[in-house]
Amino acid sequence: MYPKDYRYTKEHEWIRLEGKVGTVGLTDFAQKQLGDIVFVELPEVGKQFAEGDPFGTVESVKSVSELFVPLAGKVTEVNGDLDSEPELINEDAHAAWLIKLDVTDPKAVDGLLTAEQYEAYINE
Repeated sequence: MYPKDYRYTKEHEWIRLEGKVGTVGLTDFAQKQLGDIVFVELPEVGKQFAEGDPFGTVESVKSVSELFVPLAGKVTEVNGDLDSEPELINEDAHAAWLIKLDVTDPKAVDGLLTAEQYEAYINE
């Protein structure tokens, strides 16, 4: 269910790393817990974040939740489609990415959860 080439955080974000480019999104588990997503607030391109920093919010009919960056880096792109269609996250959480990062230390990805570890974590 969770793509094996992604890494995951205990805060329910995923990252797919290609070289130094990290694509970040919200996990399927998180979107199911949130329910219908109605708004997403994302950072500006060029903003720098340390690992674990909050980088935005996702608002559903139930609640507002902070989003946390899985790895340190600089935002190179935001998914503008989510401005008008935040429900894309509910439709396919692993396709509806949030931001792209120029990752400071790509080797730090080894400290994140694998798909198997994440599935075990959410099933505890």
